[in-house]
Amino acid sequence: MDKKATLRWYFGENRKEIHTRIVELVREMVKERTINVVTEKLPEYPFLKIRGEEYRVANIVKRELESMGIPYKEFSRAEGRPNVISRIGKNLNGKRLMMPAHMDIVPAGEGWETDPFEVVEKDGKLIGRGTLDNKGPLASILVAAEVIKKLGIDKELDGEIMIAALSDEEATDPDGTDYGIGYLVDEKLIDPTFAIVPDIGGNMKEIDVAEKGRAVYKITALGKQAHGSTPERGINAVYIMAKMVCELEKLKLDYQVHPVLGQPSLNLGEIHGGAAPNIVPGTCLIYIDIRTVPGMTKESILKQLQNCADSVPNGNFKIETQAWTEPHAIDPNNVLVHSIQRNASDVLGFEPKAFGMGGSTFAKGLNLNGVTAVGWGPGDDEAFHVSNEFVSIDQLIDFALMTCLIAVELLD
Repeated sequence: MDKKATLRWYFGENRKEIHTRIVELVREMVKERTINVVTEKLPEYPFLKIRGEEYRVANIVKRELESMGIPYKEFSRAEGRPNVISRIGKNLNGKRLMMPAHMDIVPAGEGWETDPFEVVEKDGKLIGRGTLDNKGPLASILVAAEVIKKLGIDKELDGEIMIAALSDEEATDPDGTDYGIGYLVDEKLIDPTFAIVPDIGGNMKEIDVAEKGRAVYKITALGKQAHGSTPERGINAVYIMAKMVCELEKLKLDYQVHPVLGQPSLNLGEIHGGAAPNIVPGTCLIYIDIRTVPGMTKESILKQLQNCADSVPNGNFKIETQAWTEPHAIDPNNVLVHSIQRNASDVLGFEPKAFGMGGSTFAKGLNLNGVTAVGWGPGDDEAFHVSNEFVSIDQLIDFALMTCLIAVELLD
């Protein structure tokens, strides 16, 4: 029996045990409140000493790898925010498949029907913050590694599988410092040939081959503070910003339609102004999020934003770039995409389609540094960052099997 046939047989014979194993791992990881927010919002989460605290989940990952007999290394830009990289295989042919999942989560938010940090198993799903994004997939790829090791397939692989549990995906401080994939790439601590990032949803029916860039701008309207009873002595920054918002709503960004990514988008996500009803606000600020397509530049966008500001009568604005990442797109006609499609067709009964997305995953940083990386994995894309987040248990099991099959095919 060849390796792929052995894997399919094993998952078929042991599906109940694999189900239990994945559920237990997800349940334990979700208990750890590895919430990642920008530093200025940390006071809202007094149980956090630092952003993320991903070490809490990393301890679980390291314990599991040690029990499996799989070697790993830990890399950290800052204490408490580790990245755990394990390697399975002989590394004879120079091919390396990385499976990176992140350990940080977004805040629970409101509207939950259950405790977001206590996993509920219901109707074949796991419900809880992080079950999909991204602790469920992390448990899935850990189980894949465990099966490959248990069956002795690791001794027969000419290439390497890199199971990676990473930090710092969900939030970035204004200084742009990255503690996860960006840190690993910048310091040349990882060297994958291929990567599959299980962080897009789509129920494994879509493969992310292109992602828009992201630009975040902070725009401050500068007025003059005064007493609320004598507004004529001040300049109301909120009124000024209201006019700027109207200009932004009318803004048509300069771009060329991309064949996969389409057109850019602009969203005004935050507005802050005023200290009290009886004070004329001296400043008002907004944050806007622009998702870019290839061909758009920092300079061209800033120029357009400045044109909006210049259109406001007596306006005085400060425009600052808070974040910038480039868009990326790869040719979907490549060996990694074909391997995913072929194995999914054989096992899952459908062929995933290549597409582009407005969000960003670890695939972006990898692709921009020469790694052939795609987004593909379990879960419904509408379950990300919402209350009652969920993931299908069957999909987590299937993804573990698919990880094994694709690794065997690519690395041999």
